[in-house]
Amino acid sequence: MSEAADTRTPAQIEADIRHRRERLAEALDEIGVRVHPKTIAADARAKVVEGVDRSLGRAYVRANRLATEVRRQFVDDDGRPRPERIVPAALVVVGLVGLLVAGSRRRGR
Repeated sequence: MSEAADTRTPAQIEADIRHRRERLAEALDEIGVRVHPKTIAADARAKVVEGVDRSLGRAYVRANRLATEVRRQFVDDDGRPRPERIVPAALVVVGLVGLLVAGSRRRGR
């Protein structure tokens, strides 16, 4: 012990003990809250929600980039449609839909 500890009065020692007990009680209360099942479940739930939010955010950004790239293929820089690209793409889509319809009719028989 230091010399300062030797010169303390009994009241100072009791006050120090009381202060340390209060700090210990606060620490134990905090530990109790941290290990409580509801706290653990809430923390786990928050981490899952954060992960889902982050994943959805990334997916949104990717989808937005893809939509922008597709739009650039069919619209020029001034915002006007590009018929030379729209017409062939529309014909491909119509052809695919026709094939799907024809295939489903054959299976239906």
